[in-house]
Amino acid sequence: MDKRRRWRLAAWLLVAGVVVSLSAGLFHAESEDANDHVASFTAYAASGIWTLVHLGQFAGMALLISGLFVLLPALIIRPGLLAVTARFGALAAATALALYGALQAVDGVALKHAADAWAAAAEPEKAMRFATAEGIRWLEWGMRSYQSFMLGTALVLFGIVIAATRQVSRVIGYLMVLSGVAYLVQGWIIGAEGFAAANRWPTLIGIVATVAWSVWLLVSALRMKAPTRSTSRA
Repeated sequence: MDKRRRWRLAAWLLVAGVVVSLSAGLFHAESEDANDHVASFTAYAASGIWTLVHLGQFAGMALLISGLFVLLPALIIRPGLLAVTARFGALAAATALALYGALQAVDGVALKHAADAWAAAAEPEKAMRFATAEGIRWLEWGMRSYQSFMLGTALVLFGIVIAATRQVSRVIGYLMVLSGVAYLVQGWIIGAEGFAAANRWPTLIGIVATVAWSVWLLVSALRMKAPTRSTSRA
């Protein structure tokens, strides 16, 4: 596969990952305050598509990480510090995907069953069922926190390489770094406070920056010219 086709395939995968993730998120059941566990578990128990939504979010993340891996060989021209940086970025991305799969198993399956059991339990049993669901929720906080750390690290490292190689606009790399930093901040807030109001701005910045760099990267890849081939004369 030539470099232009690799850039285009990577860009399409990245954009597809963003679109699938955001589309699935539109159907995610929410309460006004995600840290209000009574309201949140009530909303989760009432959702008939909870597990499907989280499967869609996992598919989106898998597409996004696949795009980074397809992009990796096109980024590096020669061995050196940038090559090492990109490989560490790929390692962080693979770890982020593994953590995200575990996260969606906790949130999309275990928490849903726990919320359903709490909602259906008789009054004497509700306190025990609620404690179980809340314990799973706290496990979700931990998984989401470390997944955000690893995804943020991957985006920062890939952004540095994209900006340094200058094969596309350096601003794309800067935006990727910005989105990575936003995920790092999210990871810290979620680990410390859960889904608190303080996480809204980092989440919004991360989404906007990710949409911006992924679309810009796709446009740049589509506009790349085919490499010229030199012809030998007899």
